Amino acid sequence: EKRGRETPDREAMSDARRRITYGQLWAEVQRFAEFLRRQGVQRGDVVTLQLPNRIEFPVVFFSLELIGAVANKISADFRAMEVEYILKFSRSKAYVSASQFKGFDYLAMIRELRARLPELTLTICVDDVDASDVVSFAKVVHDTPEIDEPNRVHMSPLDVMRMCFTSGTTGNPKGVLHCFNTTLCTCETFNTELAVTDRDVMLDYLPVGLNWGYMTLVQGAMAGARVVLMERFSAEAALELIERERVTYIPTAPASIVAMLNSPELARRDLSSLRIVITGGASAAVETIKTFQAAVPSAKLIELYGMLETGFHSFTRLTDDPLKVNGTVGHCVDSMGLRIIDDDGNDVPFGKVGEIVAVGPSVHMGYLDNPAANRDSFTSDGWFRTGDLGQYADKEGNVRISGRKKEIINRGGKKYFPREIEELLYQHPTIVQAAIVGAPDSRLGEKNCLCAIIKPGSSLTLEEVVSFLKGRVADYKLPEALVVMSDFPMTPTGKIRRPELVKRVAGTV
Repeated sequence: EKRGRETPDREAMSDARRRITYGQLWAEVQRFAEFLRRQGVQRGDVVTLQLPNRIEFPVVFFSLELIGAVANKISADFRAMEVEYILKFSRSKAYVSASQFKGFDYLAMIRELRARLPELTLTICVDDVDASDVVSFAKVVHDTPEIDEPNRVHMSPLDVMRMCFTSGTTGNPKGVLHCFNTTLCTCETFNTELAVTDRDVMLDYLPVGLNWGYMTLVQGAMAGARVVLMERFSAEAALELIERERVTYIPTAPASIVAMLNSPELARRDLSSLRIVITGGASAAVETIKTFQAAVPSAKLIELYGMLETGFHSFTRLTDDPLKVNGTVGHCVDSMGLRIIDDDGNDVPFGKVGEIVAVGPSVHMGYLDNPAANRDSFTSDGWFRTGDLGQYADKEGNVRISGRKKEIINRGGKKYFPREIEELLYQHPTIVQAAIVGAPDSRLGEKNCLCAIIKPGSSLTLEEVVSFLKGRVADYKLPEALVVMSDFPMTPTGKIRRPELVKRVAGTV
């Protein structure tokens, strides 16, 4: 609202279809809020957004704050089973989607589900649509006046204003609840620490339906920056946008950095505008970091640690010596607390691996209607259990991530973290991406299987890999099987779906 009034002619966002100024964005937000109000969407009602990275997402999301409704943003990758569960569990009153994305028909899906969702009364499509059972976003934004001030709902900073469901890789998705306070403090911290201003141009290809992609939109609005939305990531398209739009700031998963570093377009594009690239969602390999720093010297690479439940928890700083902090996720945000504990809840000795726990203003308000998860996910004294394992790397408090508790490989009773082997494998000249998983084994329980993506036109053998690692790690950590793949199953935030890799290799190695 402030940007719309003070700098109405400044460009706020662009996507593959259009560009919009802050004044136009604010006007559309008010019109869509009034439409929802007239449709009976009230304070506390849940509106689910399943959208790709388009301008309509922030219009819908920000409009809900004007009527006191709760935004439930879900991944565009979710399909009928997940969507039905989430809409029913969240008691969603309205559903907003594209007509199609990545070849999938969302309207056909929601029409099939609607009979089983009695609380869902409104379906809205952001694409051109002419149907009696679906509302056209463009038509209502054009035809509806802006909401009157007396009809606006003024929410408390502690009111739940958004929820987002976890990926559900180990069970049904859990609804994570956030208020204004838990959301805005994270964005303000990052904007301050990374000196984000109205001169920045932010490239946002992380899904806006998930946490970090959405947070980038909020950061942009708070700073008055310009956000370039990208629906589908490809290295070539991203590099072209960086050059054309003079992008200065990119939040990204490590896999996207790897893709850009291996693109022939990298050498042909002018990337001198880049000021900051933040990598998170999964830990970047040290070799990837070093290669990026050499390839794009104008940009500072920041390593971030955080999650949907905690916001941004720790990160490397602009003032850090890269050689000192490479391979870490920096130290804790000043307003947050970070401890590393053992299974009994005691702090581990310095340098030892334990579970990372978090406390502070950006930690979520709990899981929706899930008392068991709320009980199990917090320590008795209120610290959130992240499920991530880490250790302090130095006396300054920089943290090194070891992996997820569930990723530990147990080979015949000997346990280790796959990341330590993967870090070495990224030094191999043929390997683009590597993941060590525990393949089921009747004798050992698990045996070491290397899944690898290699450079085009190259080859790789198990014997070659073992020779490369021999003498550098214990023998029980050496790969016993190799599966070369064209791609890895990934989460929308760029994490490797290791359980899916295990399924792929089970019975084949």
